[in-house]
Amino acid sequence: MQHFAVDLGGRKSQICVREPSGKILREREVATSSLPRILAKEPPSRIVLETCAEAFSMADAALEHGHEVRVVPATLVRSLGVGARGVKTDRRDAQVLSEVSTRIDLPSVHIPSAKAREWKSLCGLRQQLVRSRTAFINTSRGWGRSRAIRIPSCTPATFPKRATKAAESLPDGLPLALQRVLDSIEDLNMRIAEADKELASLAKEDDTCKRLMTVPGVGPITAINFAAALDEISRFSSAHAVESYLGLTPGENSSSQRKQRTGITKAGPPAVRTTLIQAAWSLRRARPNDPIVVWAKNIELRRGKFVATVAVARKLAGILFALWRDGTTYESSRAATKT
Repeated sequence: MQHFAVDLGGRKSQICVREPSGKILREREVATSSLPRILAKEPPSRIVLETCAEAFSMADAALEHGHEVRVVPATLVRSLGVGARGVKTDRRDAQVLSEVSTRIDLPSVHIPSAKAREWKSLCGLRQQLVRSRTAFINTSRGWGRSRAIRIPSCTPATFPKRATKAAESLPDGLPLALQRVLDSIEDLNMRIAEADKELASLAKEDDTCKRLMTVPGVGPITAINFAAALDEISRFSSAHAVESYLGLTPGENSSSQRKQRTGITKAGPPAVRTTLIQAAWSLRRARPNDPIVVWAKNIELRRGKFVATVAVARKLAGILFALWRDGTTYESSRAATKT
């Protein structure tokens, strides 16, 4: 089996093909858009790619034509020799990846399904709308503080009206510049509502998401983010493995006789971790007598509210994994037990 390494680029990509012995058969620069056609003509090969925006679509094309695919984590390639001694070019990177592939079985990241990638994309686009709205709101509040105007606390939906009312107390009334920002917030509120409706519709049509949403505090956005991140539940051996993958487990910085536990590692997809923590806050507010919340209150007495809420998020991740793995729905009587 030949080893076909590709250093992917937006427009141009560099390929380097080697025999199992390590001898270079050919190397050249090609248009990235032409790679699927090139791969279709190649004999069964090991295709080696580095993680990047184009990697998974190219991996799909390679798998479709019967190739073996390795998508190497970007965090690993430097230890393999990419960029060694301060010399990094596309040609050299492709040479290094193909040469290493002839010597070892390179590890590959999970190649997500088309549905998982589509869901991640939808969630990411919605999150960008939310970030933009938050930036506009913070800018508006900063404008008000610079003029000794306090805009009362409120939801994003009512913020434009509250800000308009507060600004009208000025001698010159509402400035045109602020009006443009408030109009943008109103438009983003509408766009985010549309995105929420789309995600809710997708979640209601998916059996896994419907099971996940039986957990208090878990809505369509959390369920879709979680399902898209895990993609295949068989990849994980236990709830603890999922919690660790999502960066919700404590880290450690120990050496010799010194033992030190740190905060959560924050590894893995941050969007999923964020939505789980938001779900934990929602659960604590809406279901104060739920066994998970009662369990968290004991942690809060020792460690504080924020640590307890992160613990609830970690517990939720384990419960969601168990529901998906077992094909069951949420039962509050089992919620505070080991998953």
